[in-house]
This record gives sequence, C-alpha cells and structure tokens, in this order.
Amino acid sequence: MKTLNQQLTQYAAYHRDKRNVFSHFIGIPMIVFAVTILLSRPGVNLTGFLISPALLVALAAQFYYFRLDFRFGVAMALFLGLCLWGAQHIALISTAQWLAWGIGLFVVGWIIQFVGHIYERRKPAFLDDVMGLAIGPLFVMAELAFLLGLRSDVQHAVEDQVGPCVIKTAAVH
Repeated sequence: MKTLNQQLTQYAAYHRDKRNVFSHFIGIPMIVFAVTILLSRPGVNLTGFLISPALLVALAAQFYYFRLDFRFGVAMALFLGLCLWGAQHIALISTAQWLAWGIGLFVVGWIIQFVGHIYERRKPAFLDDVMGLAIGPLFVMAELAFLLGLRSDVQHAVEDQVGPCVIKTAAVH
C-alpha cells in the first residue's frame, strides 16, 4: 500500500495550477456529497440512523483514510459524517427531488473539475489511476491543511517531489 505522501504526491503531480486546485475545493466536495446522496437509497432506518450503501462506502473509505494517516483520517471522518448526515435528510424527500439533488450536484461538480483541468492543461489523475477518485477528497483536505499552516511536513514532502502550486501561464516562444 502506498503511503500518504506517495498518494498525495502522485495526485498533486496532476494539480499544480492554483486555479485547478481551487476548482477542486468546490467540485470534489460537491461530487462526494452527490455520490453520498445517490447511495443513500435504499436505506434501513434504525432508530434515526440510516444504514445505506452510502454508509458502507463511507466506512470503507474511512478505513483507508485512517490507514494512511490518523489526523487526516479524523478530518475526513468529520467531512464524510457531514455528507452522510445531509444525504440522510435528502434521501427522505421525493424520488424526483432526491435524484435532482444527487445528479445535479454530481454533474455540476464534474464540470467544475474539468474546467480546472483546462487551466492545468493536464487530464485528471483518476484517468491514469482509479485510486485518484479516493485520493481527491483527501488531497482537498490536505491542501486546506496546508493553507491553514498545518501539516507542513507533508506539504514539504509533496512539494519536494512535484514543486509548489503556481498560476500557469502560456509558454512564450
């Protein structure tokens, strides 16, 4: 299994333009929430707690995040918990509204992602390694930590390999 630094470095290599990284701060949470919504049905309500495919997928992802890093695992648990909580409420509305929320957020989130990759001038990481779909949310969490001045050890390890985030400009010939 790759380490946290290896996973983030591989993913970061596809995300060095600040505009692309910014797009991921919007698009990835939308996509994660959308998938959580869409997997929230069918569900079994046990005393106010919904057992659904969304919960099972979140638990599997959460296990992986904790294996990579405890502190990021805690942060991801909070994020995924909020997604599950919100999705549980949306799963209770009409089927048309549930689908509109889930599909709408999913499509808009991916549009935002692909616009970011126009700035990057590089395809999304998951096209080369499907694990990018699981690392994307963790990458956003790591970038947020870096912006807050946290986990500089991880930031330096990643940037030593792929360089810092910049605004890419057109090459002059």
